[in-house]
Parts: sequence; structure tokens; C-alpha cells
Amino acid sequence: MKIESLITKLCYIVLWATTTVIFFILCVNTVYRFLGENGMDWASEVPELLFPWLVMSGVVLAAVHGSHITTSFLRDRLKPAHQRFLAIFVWAVVAGLYSALCIATYKMLDIVKDEKSPVLGVPGSVTYGCVLLGMFLLFVLAIKDCMTAIKTPALEIAANNAAAQPNTNY
Repeated sequence: MKIESLITKLCYIVLWATTTVIFFILCVNTVYRFLGENGMDWASEVPELLFPWLVMSGVVLAAVHGSHITTSFLRDRLKPAHQRFLAIFVWAVVAGLYSALCIATYKMLDIVKDEKSPVLGVPGSVTYGCVLLGMFLLFVLAIKDCMTAIKTPALEIAANNAAAQPNTNY
């Protein structure tokens, strides 16, 4: 199984699971409060803990599908060999930046583990772990794209760039 396919499936599972759980908890808590109770104390904490997982899975999926912000007017004016070099260079820089973010986030885990959520007592490192995992998956995807650019002939990269259209699937 290709790494991109595995990451995509993992992110879809996280996306759907967190969305479903957040929706269910908020609905049940609303009904519970409507019936005259004060609501469930933990019902506001769980969505706060799950929301970063929802967001990071969406960010990684956007990267997989190429739905991130891009400017291509300069790239399209370059010769195919230069487009290939630019692709390799950009993906290598992106991978380097994500690795730096992974390292910085990992170093923060020890600091934020002492912060606990008020009701459930979940350490703050859980949320930071989510960010770390998301950054790591983005790092893996950047390395994959860099390796693809290295293996792909320049004319094929230029043809793919020329055929690329803005994402209007919204």
C-alpha cells in the first residue's frame, strides 16, 4: 500500500470519527440541558480535545489532494529542467521546515504535559501530540513529493504543471 494512500485513509478515519463524536456529544448535551439539567461537565472538554485532531486531519488531506494555496505564475515561465529543479528544491525546503516544526513540537511535549484539562484531567501534551503527528505526516508527504520530483523527467513535470487547473471543487 502506498504511503499516501495509508495517510489518506488514516486522516479520513480521524476526520469522520472526530466529527461524529463532536456532533454526538454536542447534541446529547444540548438535549440534556434542555430537559432542565445543567449539562454534562465534560461535554465541552471533549470537543475541545478532539477539534485539533479534526483540523490536522483536514490539513493533511488538503496537502494530499493539492488543495493548498499555490502560486504558479513564476514556475510556469521556467524551462522544464528548471521547473524540476524548483520542485525538488521546494519540496526539500518544505520537508526541512516540517522536520524543524516536528522537533520543536516534540520538545514542547515535556512542558505542556503538566497542563491538565479541568474536568477530565487530560494532559496538554495530547493536543500537542496531535500537532506533532500532523506535522510528521506532512513531512512524510513532502519527502514523498521530493522523491517523486527527483524520479520524474523534467518534461513530464512541466506537462503536469501546464495541465494543472485551480481547484474549483468547493
